[in-house]
Amino acid sequence: MQAFIPANFNLALNWTIDLLLPVLLKSVQNINEVIITDEDKEMLRSLKKERLIFFSNHPTTAEPPISFHIANLMGSRFKYMASRQVFDWSFGIVGKVISNIGAFSVIAGIADRESLKAARQALADKEGKLVLFPEGEPTSGENDNLMPFQSGLAQLAFWGYEDILKTDKGGDLLILPAFMKYTVDATEKEIFADLDDSASKIESRYNINPGRKNMLRRFLTIGRCMIEEAEAEYNIKDGDKHDFDYRIGRIRHTILDNLADRFSIKTYNRDQDAILKLRQLFAVMELVSIGYTDDKLPKMSESEAEYFKKECIKAFDFIVIKGDYLAANPTPERFYEWLARYESYIFGKIPRALGGEPTHLPRKAYVTFKKPFKISEYYGEYKTQKKPTVDKMMERLRKDMQELLDSSMYLSRPIVKPFDTESLV
Repeated sequence: MQAFIPANFNLALNWTIDLLLPVLLKSVQNINEVIITDEDKEMLRSLKKERLIFFSNHPTTAEPPISFHIANLMGSRFKYMASRQVFDWSFGIVGKVISNIGAFSVIAGIADRESLKAARQALADKEGKLVLFPEGEPTSGENDNLMPFQSGLAQLAFWGYEDILKTDKGGDLLILPAFMKYTVDATEKEIFADLDDSASKIESRYNINPGRKNMLRRFLTIGRCMIEEAEAEYNIKDGDKHDFDYRIGRIRHTILDNLADRFSIKTYNRDQDAILKLRQLFAVMELVSIGYTDDKLPKMSESEAEYFKKECIKAFDFIVIKGDYLAANPTPERFYEWLARYESYIFGKIPRALGGEPTHLPRKAYVTFKKPFKISEYYGEYKTQKKPTVDKMMERLRKDMQELLDSSMYLSRPIVKPFDTESLV
């Protein structure tokens, strides 16, 4: 398989997507509306002539097409750095489309020189604009949290700025932080009806009698049954002596550690956070899937590669399920984040966050922005203290995006009283 896939620009395809984008967002992502304030639209138009990196959170696969919409509002075109595996979705059809609207591939876990070269060129171009998602892959599926950022993207910004200075002494590079918040676009009655129907199918699978439990208690009961099933599958003992979140955490780490042991992943760090472990194993999976040649990679048969992928997805399912996350703020959005994991683990449905099925009910997407800042503000420090300055810039970016996240929390309201639970595990 081709390791690096470059970006192209097909004018007819871009114009077609410009025209059909609302329909595509609805059909593929079940998004009814993208909401951006008039003030922010004016700000975006003012950046048309600037070189910039557009940074956003990345909980699902909806962020790239919404970024395409933002480029349209700006009167510009973006380039996109996208995970190599995405180009193979739908038998390569997705790759054909996104490469022709400005996406080029990047392979996590290696020094992808071709991708780095393409990113730097995208920024050096006149009015060059690049979309980067600092949370990386896999997407979390969790809209109210930010995953750990990949600091290498901040380094890329400084390299891009240095390339700009080679041909444009007065040039600069802007950083535009954004946050995308999704809300369920349905009435409370429609939401409860859909959640009830979905939960009932899972309860039937586990022979659960929901009785008069509210939706939060029903979801936690389902989670307990999933835990017990997984503990039996992975031979994890004494589960009933621990609380919900501890048991979930132990399962996801067991799945990941077992994979690393079985396939002798030499650089694997058992002491890392689960999401960092998963990133590393997803990178291995991607390299194996494209036939990348490296003596450090495990040799897998086709069936072993499929097993590896399924186990990674199982771990991914358990990473998002945290009891306090749902109990503290049982909003429709959080219920559906959990439901996607339940349906993935129990019924084998691929979550939208991994390129699978759209959400059950329609959504609205709210996009907010921080004031853009210039890389030149940091360049003097960078020349003498590279890593501390890269870290400092990344800390600012994370702070900006966290503030946007916090300011968007009011958009989601609980549909069950928070912490209205009983002792279930």
